[in-house]
Amino acid sequence: MTFKSIMTTLLITQLALVITLASPAVNASSDHDAPVEEHIEKGPNNGRMLTDGDFAIELAIVEAGVPPEFRVFATKGGNPVSAKEVTVNVKLTRLGDVIDDINFSAEKNYLRGDMVVYEPHSFIVSLTASYQGKHHHWTYDNLEGRTTIGDAMAESMGVETQIVGAQTMTDTLKVYGKLKLAANAVRHISARYPGEVKTLEVVLGQRVKKGQLLFTIESNESLQSYKVYAPISGIVTSQDTGVGELARDNRLLTITDTTRLVAELSVFPMDQANIKADAPATLFIPGTEQVINTQLFDSLIELNQDQAKIFRAEVNNPDGKLSVGQFVSADISLSTYQVGLAVKASGLQAFRDFTVVYAKVGEEYEVRMLELGRRAGPWVEVLGGITAGTEYVTENSYLVKADIEKSGASHDH
Repeated sequence: MTFKSIMTTLLITQLALVITLASPAVNASSDHDAPVEEHIEKGPNNGRMLTDGDFAIELAIVEAGVPPEFRVFATKGGNPVSAKEVTVNVKLTRLGDVIDDINFSAEKNYLRGDMVVYEPHSFIVSLTASYQGKHHHWTYDNLEGRTTIGDAMAESMGVETQIVGAQTMTDTLKVYGKLKLAANAVRHISARYPGEVKTLEVVLGQRVKKGQLLFTIESNESLQSYKVYAPISGIVTSQDTGVGELARDNRLLTITDTTRLVAELSVFPMDQANIKADAPATLFIPGTEQVINTQLFDSLIELNQDQAKIFRAEVNNPDGKLSVGQFVSADISLSTYQVGLAVKASGLQAFRDFTVVYAKVGEEYEVRMLELGRRAGPWVEVLGGITAGTEYVTENSYLVKADIEKSGASHDH
């Protein structure tokens, strides 16, 4: 072999090595982004075909007009086998090692399972069939709506869970209103006797305490000085005098107590009959995360300009962060009741034609198709589809959904 041919051979070998090393990275990315679905052989009844030599079982789920159930069609050498001559048992191992043990009886040209195959149709299938003294066995995965997420990853994703159980639910009415001053919140301060203001101890905007000295006045008649003290705690909201000015019966100062406000909430005629006079109410302050729990204490006899009745609730404001005239919204409690099972509405997602939550078993997550009832606040009543004590995702459940959709698991019968 010449030197030239040797160099050519080495160059081709190196090029092939570069291509070989580069290829897996591209393929790995492609496989991750686009999962390859397993090819499933289907029978004439749209069921999964299971073969052992010339004996075959078609296992189909029938849902049209009946609750989901298994039906088995057997053939030998491609020819139908009498259902009465075949014995079949199917065991479904579900998430959490729950096993459904299904036996079959002959009906027409097929065998019919003796229990409903409830959603989700996600399980490991183990089928045993006996025909003419010979036993056949198949096992396969039929998984849907399931994924595995490590606990550390789930925590970093902000996935939170709770346990399904009984819940006290409260029906509420959403209303809107405005903050007003409470009754007797304002005091106008005048002089007892006419005279000259000798000292002024407070100024506009200053916070004062009950009993604090406000000003000193020298009486015109006795020429004796007397002191005037704050009748309430609050803020000086007007100042109409100064040192050296003459005090008669005019207003000198105004003190306003803002530590207690009143939420005036508008309730329209169609809802007024449902409101109890002392009903609990939860107030929300727009633009903040502040939530205030209070209750109604009365209602005004006059309707406002929108023909709404005004119901009032006290609002504590010790730090003065809330302001008179500020808009608020509120949920007024109408009725409270107990339900056997409920889930957080924040955990609900759409899956196929179902509303679901994602059950968590260890580091595996799987859909639970729910039959839902009444909704109240953050809770939704559950009528079926999940059992008490099940751990399920309440926050960031959409991330679990995205991971399941990425896996490409499909609904297969």
